[in-house]
Amino acid sequence: MTNKSSGTRRYLALFFPWLPAERLCRTAPRPPDAPLVFAEKQRGALRLASVDRAAQAVGLTPGMPLADARARVPELLVVQHDPVADAAWLDRLALGCNRYTPLVAIDAPDGLILDIAGTDHLLGGEAELIDDLEMRLSRLGMHVRIALGPTADAARALARYQTRPAPDEDQAVRRLPVAALELEPEATTALVRAGLKTIGDLASRPMANIAARFGADAANALRRILGDAPSPLDPRIAPPPVATERRFAEPLGSTAHATKVLAELLDEAATQMRERGKGGRHFRATFFRSDGLARSIEIETGHPTRDTALIMRLFAERMDSLADPLDPGFGFDMIRLAVPRLETLGATQLKLEGGAVRSAAMDELVDRMTTRLGRGRVRRLLAADTHIPEQAQLALPAIDAQPSWPPPERWQAPEPGEPPTRPFHLFDPPQPIEVIAEVPDGPPHQFRWRRQAHAIRRYEGPERIAAEWWRRRDNAGLTRDYYRVEDAQGRRFWLFRHGLYDEKPDPRWYIHGVFA
Repeated sequence: MTNKSSGTRRYLALFFPWLPAERLCRTAPRPPDAPLVFAEKQRGALRLASVDRAAQAVGLTPGMPLADARARVPELLVVQHDPVADAAWLDRLALGCNRYTPLVAIDAPDGLILDIAGTDHLLGGEAELIDDLEMRLSRLGMHVRIALGPTADAARALARYQTRPAPDEDQAVRRLPVAALELEPEATTALVRAGLKTIGDLASRPMANIAARFGADAANALRRILGDAPSPLDPRIAPPPVATERRFAEPLGSTAHATKVLAELLDEAATQMRERGKGGRHFRATFFRSDGLARSIEIETGHPTRDTALIMRLFAERMDSLADPLDPGFGFDMIRLAVPRLETLGATQLKLEGGAVRSAAMDELVDRMTTRLGRGRVRRLLAADTHIPEQAQLALPAIDAQPSWPPPERWQAPEPGEPPTRPFHLFDPPQPIEVIAEVPDGPPHQFRWRRQAHAIRRYEGPERIAAEWWRRRDNAGLTRDYYRVEDAQGRRFWLFRHGLYDEKPDPRWYIHGVFA
């Protein structure tokens, strides 16, 4: 179909009818003539979740009991269904399709939808774009059914349910069976029994009658597939505010050469950010291979930047730490750099004593450590607005900016010459101990922790900390009496009794921290 609808959007739908089998065949060889099926437990029995082309040719379909399939085809090859691996492979295919448009949506479990409005000129037109896409997918061993449409729902339905060509897209949509609406089985059966077997039969009836007899879902699905109602697309990756790319007539076979091109793209992106007065906090480099696959590498920074040398050092750190190195395969034919997150970056003036220089060096160190070790491995502590000791600080990724909520509090510094009121090391949760006290509600005299007895020589306290009333459940919060104690060997601990004797008949003791 080559004619275009009057709508301004154009959608390209891809349907992979044998995606699990073709994904498995890329890594695991199998007998060429043996039908392959994927089984999973459904409703208490093993049933077919997916089949390959050979299995479909002998009458096996998804949903069939595995026992029936084995009885029909004794030489059947059965594999455990792995939806996670299928989803990961579909995600890789979606990433590869980003070469044609940034608006690629995953139509799980076996399809993709591309918004190609305004992008078909890259290859000369829609027909050329489809030819290039089919060529790359065939290199990956993927069979695909492709359809164009003025709406995402129409393109998807044509890719999955069209059985014969039509002179135009509107006629093709109207020839589709009502199963293309993908309603509940009972609703589809009711439509067929009423003599409404195609979309065209249903579209010839008043919409109010359809909604009254078959439900609002049927009317809404019909309006979306005909283009009378919005059919929004949820892209896998939102379009970034800044993006640059480079296409090559001859694929690049060297990762080093590709890295040089990435540096040039960074210079172009930095120019765009400088014109906007912005800096980037998140950078994504995507390397598209000529076989249709793609690989993305992402980095983040703690503060907005457009320093290309710094960003390239972070990309080098990330590439060096990859468990699966960046492989050009048959060569990269396109490289794209995206900056999904921008923040205002104004001019700064260095302090005479060099304080700003030291701060920038520390920020760069945090960025490099986060890039190499992982986002959650490098953390910083922020004071929280609470007097509960184990909740008085927040451990956040060091690369994140200061949170706007809750507002950061100031750390409480001890008085000059006074020892710290809080221990250097805090146990979370506190560890139970056995305590001997002179009087039930008095200070501890001796305690046993980790099978070792500690005789207390000095103590200070109690410091009473009550539970936060707005977090209590049925007034079940218990008061804590904290003591700073020192044993006979000079070791200092932070102990507390959990509960007063008028709150609990037998309150327990805990050690909450150890002083340096």
